[in-house]
Amino acid sequence: MPRPPRRSIARRLAALGALGVAAALSWVGGAPAAAGEPAGIDVVQVEGLLDPPNLSLVRSSVRDANERGSTLLVLQIDSAGAVDVDVDSAARAIRESGVPVVAWVGPSGSDAKGAATLLVEAAHIASVSSGSAVGPAVPLRLDRPGEPPEAQVADDLATLAEATDREPEGARRLADERLSGEQARRAGAVNVLEPTLGELIVSLDGRVVTTAAGDQELQTAKVIGKGTDRRRQPNQEIRFNRLPLDAQVLHTLTSPSIAYLLFVAGLALMVFEFYTAAIGLAGLTGAVALVGAFIGFSHLPVEWWAVGLLMLAVFGYAIDVQAGRTGVWTVIGTGALVAGSLTLYGGSSRLDPPWWVLAIVIVGTALFMLGAMPTVIRSRFSTPTVGREGMIGGMGEAEVDVAPEGVVVIEGARWRARTNRATPIEAGGAVRVVAVDGLVLEVEPEEGGARDYRH
Repeated sequence: MPRPPRRSIARRLAALGALGVAAALSWVGGAPAAAGEPAGIDVVQVEGLLDPPNLSLVRSSVRDANERGSTLLVLQIDSAGAVDVDVDSAARAIRESGVPVVAWVGPSGSDAKGAATLLVEAAHIASVSSGSAVGPAVPLRLDRPGEPPEAQVADDLATLAEATDREPEGARRLADERLSGEQARRAGAVNVLEPTLGELIVSLDGRVVTTAAGDQELQTAKVIGKGTDRRRQPNQEIRFNRLPLDAQVLHTLTSPSIAYLLFVAGLALMVFEFYTAAIGLAGLTGAVALVGAFIGFSHLPVEWWAVGLLMLAVFGYAIDVQAGRTGVWTVIGTGALVAGSLTLYGGSSRLDPPWWVLAIVIVGTALFMLGAMPTVIRSRFSTPTVGREGMIGGMGEAEVDVAPEGVVVIEGARWRARTNRATPIEAGGAVRVVAVDGLVLEVEPEEGGARDYRH
């Protein structure tokens, strides 16, 4: 039997190799959509402040939609404005997108204020749900009110609206007005008013949209059912995209209310841990809370002197907790807590925590420092069977070094204690109680105690 020529064998091997490479690439990149099959609709939920995580989500979603050739990209917006970002980059990415971008302010009750208004007008199609509103766009950035000035914001809105065949003068109104969905539609600032996301998608079927890639006729719906049951529904996959976990954590920490709450709670827990003479869960939780608060503060216009007032407040409460009574430092601490809470953030007043958050933090902190902490410390360092006045002259043992402060055990109960600086007591040493000052015992060594000038 004749052997095939060497050249023929080489060609076959080359062909097999090419097929193998093609199969590998297909396996890595995924099978492409069948010819004529819709590429899918991407929906991106933009909620809360337009901060670095949210703005990065918008830009990456536009890029990804163009790379996969999506039929449509919908930005579902509910935002009060921007902090620590340049929103122009996101608006530019939307305008340069070859995939049609739709901005929908929804669901009902949502708002697009500040820089979010700019994203609405940058979109190829703008829509608002029933019960939602758009505007005002000023201030564009909540951390820098007045930058840019209102006239420039109005001009930018008009330019974006004109580029998408909407009414420039209607868009100008959004600079300083809050318009309901119906008002915005009548003014020509938005294209359509749709109550739900599903109705928005099917309503766009057959609409011609001009993008950076040219005119595109949208095919987003199909008819199902017969007779009176005929209805339209989306004709392709709808993919929802939100912030990944790490970005969601950063976005949450950037919330002014969350950062404020974490800071005050962290300070209170650290003081609590100090007075319980241990390093445990409360201290660890407090440290984590403070780290989270400072991460949030790094993106917000914080008044650092107000941060100092909040620290003074907790310090003032701690002094009276140490003394075991309510005194002038409690008054100072309460005043500093209220003043620091009300003036913590600069920039726009939209960043101020709502009144109910302020009330919870202020009242909760005062109750914790004046009520809960003394009770917990008393239960930790004493027992009801031990009479404090009758303890004078009693003997016990130092649990840790008392130099000049530490912890002692008297009749089985743990107490905070202090001694004269001239007579430090080592852990395990015998101690004698010489006085009681609130929740703190004054002690001396069993032998060789130095007489304090106060006695």
